[in-house]
Amino acid sequence: MSGIPEPEEFRAQARQWLATVARPRAADGEWGSGSDSVAVFENWTEQEERERTARTQEWERTRYDEGWGALNWQAAYGGRGLPAYYEQLYRSEEAAFDVPHRTEIFPVTRQLVAPAIGIWGTEEQKQRWLRPMLRTDELACQLFSETEAGSDLAAVRTKAVRDGDAWVLRGHKVWTSGATVATWGVAVCRTDPDVRKHAGITVFLVRMDAPGVTVRPIRQMTGGASFNEVYLDGVTVPDTDRLGPVGGGWGVTLSVLATERLDSGNLGLDNADRAIELARNLSRPLTGGERLQAADLHIRSLVQRLIGLRVTAALVAGREPGAEASVGKLYATETMRRTSDLASQLLGPRLVADTGEWGTYAWTEHVLGAPGYSIAGGTDEIQHNILAERVLGLPKEPVR
Repeated sequence: MSGIPEPEEFRAQARQWLATVARPRAADGEWGSGSDSVAVFENWTEQEERERTARTQEWERTRYDEGWGALNWQAAYGGRGLPAYYEQLYRSEEAAFDVPHRTEIFPVTRQLVAPAIGIWGTEEQKQRWLRPMLRTDELACQLFSETEAGSDLAAVRTKAVRDGDAWVLRGHKVWTSGATVATWGVAVCRTDPDVRKHAGITVFLVRMDAPGVTVRPIRQMTGGASFNEVYLDGVTVPDTDRLGPVGGGWGVTLSVLATERLDSGNLGLDNADRAIELARNLSRPLTGGERLQAADLHIRSLVQRLIGLRVTAALVAGREPGAEASVGKLYATETMRRTSDLASQLLGPRLVADTGEWGTYAWTEHVLGAPGYSIAGGTDEIQHNILAERVLGLPKEPVR
């Protein structure tokens, strides 16, 4: 298609195409039918993760090949040059169809890593990486956090030492989603320990199957292992796989983190809607307090969607959202907490008794997983600092 279609025209075209390649969602969401999963972090084995990732890759390749997978990218990379918010228009139509569930590795690859390569990569790197990542032939994970450098990424201690035309990496990363299925890892490393911490950082793309890379699962409270720790033990990375300038990795890192927070404002809305449906379909009358909780969650979900629209409006206006992204992340985290509170109140003992009853015990996955998002994608404390300093103009915390 040439030119930029009007939003309603675009949505109609998306619906028409989706109807030719996917089935409408079964039972129109009828209560008690289909999957009752409300997991925040998937509780899969490594084999299950690989199988489900492969199915999702097949779907994403279909999207890409038919012109629906890289909507806001240039034609040179398989895109259509549409405004960024057209991806959200597409997703609103896709939600009505039965398509594979996207795990975190997919938005990380296409919405975080690929744009960073588009900004910081050389022409050779763009030609080498962008199409395979946008088509999901190759997937990328984040090798950012460390045991003593989670929210403070500038404090990373993983070292990269120059060795001719290559670098040797040694260190340890934690909380890496998708490490077992990723082709590449985006590693934030310290290359100069003698300058201020923000200035001595460089970013590399590391082959996850390279000698010296070891991935170990981290067991969650739910019993699953969505996260991993990654050991880099003398991993050799060619300088051609360095992203951005030597010592300029902090800017690359910020590019990734900014995009991550843009996408976080939609977190938990599906499960909030599911909790409200649980209240509507409970087998007993609600108490007055439960009615207030359900009404509060319903209003919060509406407000969260409005915050998301503000982010979209900023994109439409051609500017990068600033504080809106941090507000959205904070608000989404609190919505997830209140979703857990409402489900726990409504279900009582049925929450922890695996009787096989649809829509009851499944909520344990949400209750145990939701607290993780007060850390993931930037802690609540970090978001408060951003708002305090950049919106309210308060002084920065003193450096100890």
